[in-house]
Amino acid sequence: MPDILHRIGVRGADASQVYAALTTVDGLAGWWTDNTTGNPGPGGKVEFRFPPVGGFDMEVLDATPSAHVAWRVVDGPPEWIGTTIDWTLRQEGEWTIILFKHEGWREPVEFMHHCSTKWGSFLMSLKALVETGSGAPAPRDVQISDWH
Repeated sequence: MPDILHRIGVRGADASQVYAALTTVDGLAGWWTDNTTGNPGPGGKVEFRFPPVGGFDMEVLDATPSAHVAWRVVDGPPEWIGTTIDWTLRQEGEWTIILFKHEGWREPVEFMHHCSTKWGSFLMSLKALVETGSGAPAPRDVQISDWH
């Protein structure tokens, strides 16, 4: 199965700050979508909405402080359901390195290409949020096509 993989560094922030942006509703709403609700803690469920195109519901599989976050997609586009989204964090001097995986795609359809680009732009939004205090979540994200 094909996966989406990205690596990005956040400068001047420790892993706990990145972890907070991945495990709190305010943090998630600060870089991915304003319309975020739910419980982002271990065993919780988080709902992300991107009007007018839809959204995703994630089951939180793991939230190891300052080290790892993993979600399973339980509702959303058919291509996403059953896939996992995984964030591994590590400190390297003044950088927090994020290794990102969106795993378990059944096939590399065109929508996967789109999602890979969007994940890249949202990872840059996460970086900006932690480094500067201001991200670019939906609906203020970079529009790359009519799929948003």
